[in-house]
Amino acid sequence: MSAKQWIAGINAVAAAVEHDADNVREVLIEAGAKNPRLVEIETAARRKDIDVRRVATQALEGVVGNLRHQGVVARYAAAKTFSEHDLEGLIEAAQGKALVLVLDGVQDPHNLGACLRSAAAAGATAVIFPKDKAVQINATVRKTSAGAADSIPVIPATNLSRTLRDLQQMGVWIYGLAGEAQASFYSVDLRGNVALVLGGEGDGLRRLTRENCDQLVTIPMPGGEAGAGVESLNVSVAAGVTLFEAVRQRVAS
Repeated sequence: MSAKQWIAGINAVAAAVEHDADNVREVLIEAGAKNPRLVEIETAARRKDIDVRRVATQALEGVVGNLRHQGVVARYAAAKTFSEHDLEGLIEAAQGKALVLVLDGVQDPHNLGACLRSAAAAGATAVIFPKDKAVQINATVRKTSAGAADSIPVIPATNLSRTLRDLQQMGVWIYGLAGEAQASFYSVDLRGNVALVLGGEGDGLRRLTRENCDQLVTIPMPGGEAGAGVESLNVSVAAGVTLFEAVRQRVAS
């Protein structure tokens, strides 16, 4: 069984047991481990009728390879899945306060996991990324996201440009982050239905993605010309900065 069918680590497994127990087939815990968090996971899993086994450390390493398992892994059937068809309902449910994170071609699973974690913490409505030429949800993403990959709507888009146009039709204003943009990100109103679009590592936003944004903005960086563009920030850092500026504006309003 491939590592993609397993999730590893205390936070990831605890979140899966709490939020998506129907898809957790079994939990394996390191025999003799004393961490009280592992006891909590075992108790929660048994309460939800999930099979729990105590196994040797080698058994855990055998199913997740090089992933750091922290003494616990879970066999996972499938995450709750969302598609573009769910977007309209998600936007409507947000009642004029939708906050969508769009990632245009992130390649590093650690970056995607960190973005999902920030999005969940910010109460984002959904995270959208392309089905092709971008990292998808896998075991590394689940672990890095600390469970966020299974607690927030994640939508792989067949055609990202079309999905952006659909969002516009739903009343969502789309801001693309681009280093050469003239407008400061901090000058825009983020209190209504908004989507924040960030490019992948290195290349930033693709041309068609840019063309389907309502406005391009930049994160001001006082560190000088070397820090003038959003591309100089790690994408997961940029996601945190932008998402929580939206949170700040909404809390202050």
